[in-house]
Amino acid sequence: MDKYLVPVEKLKKKCDPNLFKYDTTEELPASRELIGQDRAMEALKYGLSIQKKGYNIYVSGLTGTGRNSYSYLVASEFAEKRKAPKDWCYVFNFKRPKCPKAIGMEPGQGKEFKKDVEQVIKVIGTEIPKTLTSKEYETNRNLLYTSHQKRVQKITNELNALAKQYNFIFRHTERGILSIPLIDGKPMTDEELEKLPEAEIEELVKTSNELNQKAYDYVQRIKEVEKEYLQAVKDLREENVLKVLDNHLDALMDKYKDNKDIWEYLTDMKMDIVKNYQMFMREEEKEIFEPLFKSMDRKEDFMKRYQVNLFIDNNGRSNAPVIREMNPTYYNLFGKIEYVNEFGVLRTDHMRIRPGSLHEANGGYIIIQVRDLLQNPHAWDGLKRALTAEELIIENITGLNVISETLRPQPIPLDVKVIIIGDYYLYQLLYNFDDDFKKLFKIRADFDVEMDKTEENIRKIGSFVAYQCKEEGLKPFDKSALAAIIERSSRIAGNQNKLTAKFNELVEIIYEADQWASMDGRDVVTREDVMKAIEKKNYRNNTYEEKLMELMEKNTIIIDTKGEKIGEINGLSVIDSGQYAFGRPSKITVNTYAGKEGIINIEREVEQSGSIYDKGVLILGGYLGEKYAKNFPLTLTASITFEQSYSGIDGDSASSTELYALLSSLADKPIK
Repeated sequence: MDKYLVPVEKLKKKCDPNLFKYDTTEELPASRELIGQDRAMEALKYGLSIQKKGYNIYVSGLTGTGRNSYSYLVASEFAEKRKAPKDWCYVFNFKRPKCPKAIGMEPGQGKEFKKDVEQVIKVIGTEIPKTLTSKEYETNRNLLYTSHQKRVQKITNELNALAKQYNFIFRHTERGILSIPLIDGKPMTDEELEKLPEAEIEELVKTSNELNQKAYDYVQRIKEVEKEYLQAVKDLREENVLKVLDNHLDALMDKYKDNKDIWEYLTDMKMDIVKNYQMFMREEEKEIFEPLFKSMDRKEDFMKRYQVNLFIDNNGRSNAPVIREMNPTYYNLFGKIEYVNEFGVLRTDHMRIRPGSLHEANGGYIIIQVRDLLQNPHAWDGLKRALTAEELIIENITGLNVISETLRPQPIPLDVKVIIIGDYYLYQLLYNFDDDFKKLFKIRADFDVEMDKTEENIRKIGSFVAYQCKEEGLKPFDKSALAAIIERSSRIAGNQNKLTAKFNELVEIIYEADQWASMDGRDVVTREDVMKAIEKKNYRNNTYEEKLMELMEKNTIIIDTKGEKIGEINGLSVIDSGQYAFGRPSKITVNTYAGKEGIINIEREVEQSGSIYDKGVLILGGYLGEKYAKNFPLTLTASITFEQSYSGIDGDSASSTELYALLSSLADKPIK
């Protein structure tokens, strides 16, 4: 009989503390190396090394296997080998004002470019008023004025010679050139005109109209000369403004001549300043006779067009970025356009364009939790569009009815490796129901939950504990404590020949063992502290188990542990309450009698069984039919039930146990 018994020493596989070369973790080499995940690490590194479209990575596995920390660690290693990405600036588009231009430049150059533009605009704002109020400018303008006045006077003399024939004279007034009748060779006053009889006034009007018709060409010539004068003055001003710009902007254009986009922007800016030089003048210096500006924009609003929005600044960065986006909303990923409320109307400009985490990760790597990504509206679809088009478009997706103006910023080219982290279930859903997912996430790195219990892996876990002690300032662990942790690792894995890869559960034991050692006044963590940490953790979570045991001891729940019975057997179900799992004994009873019902699964009849358990019972029925009813029908009714079970059950582990009880009932033979 003894050969059928399991020896006690076989129930738990002890770890030999002497596998560790040193007495404590102080002497062990500390390592953060990922243990037992060779397949996942190879896939992750392979995916990161392929710089092709669509080779983004889905990291799958259970929580606690190191998916997040090691994805970030490996991405950081790859980022160290890549140069820092471009700076990006958004600037005003002088040709299409509603479409701000994106300009990329070398890392660190964006900050310098913004500062250069601010300084040159400040200098120009000072120099333009000086130039247009200088003595040289005034002299040249007076020369133009004198020259044009001579031409006007000549035409006016010719006009008055004509008017004299009609006893009229032409004068310049606020209302333009007017013909005035003469009396005794002098222009008539308004009072003299009012005193004239109506007949004479009618005669004067008739004569005036006739004169005006003949004088039309002369008047047009005078207006043309005045128009030429205004244009000449405008050309003179623009010529002076252009000299200022040549002195200051040309040097800046030469500095950035290797960047085509910057050179084009500065060229457009130069032409725009020449066209709108009035906006640089002080109010008291602006000319009354020339319209200042047709736009109703205030000067400070208008001057924003010459500002540079330093959108992405990589100044000081020596390598590619690695970004972990913890809240992947649409705007957090793709940026947005902000608005300001002015008298109930929302307005914006290129200075209010804000970046998202994809802009910050551009040229590097971004890590996102897939569950968070899918829970945020529009974020998943937006990410797929960006990866497919390989560009980042900034647009607001919420409808605002009071926006008076909106922008369509120029898209920025996208070069980023996306790592999304999730579980197996979400991977299968996306792979089977989202065609874009297959095209964009071609690499899967699958983190396992367990590893082989080899001496190499055992020593690596020792180095992992040493690393935790060093990083977190914990007390050193001795050999016996490390052996206890290895045994706990196998316990979590549920296999004597395996170790768990869920290192977060081991870290909890490490932290708590350190605390118990401190409370007991020890400088080194021993096996006793590790076992105490495990026991206390179980104690905090095993209330339900103790209640069940108490009910069994009081025979409220009846479990026979001695003797033998016909058609009755004890099964063991596993109850998992989250941080604690334990076995609950359950009495399985089978009753058999003549009939044609077959096997009646009472749990299924009352809808307390799961599909896997139901499948096991049906397999049991198939076994009986194959064994005993090949030549004649099986006229048997058997009822199977879990005694005193009031909640749902599932799983197939009870099938063989139920078979033993069924055979016992049929054969009328007791089971111990």
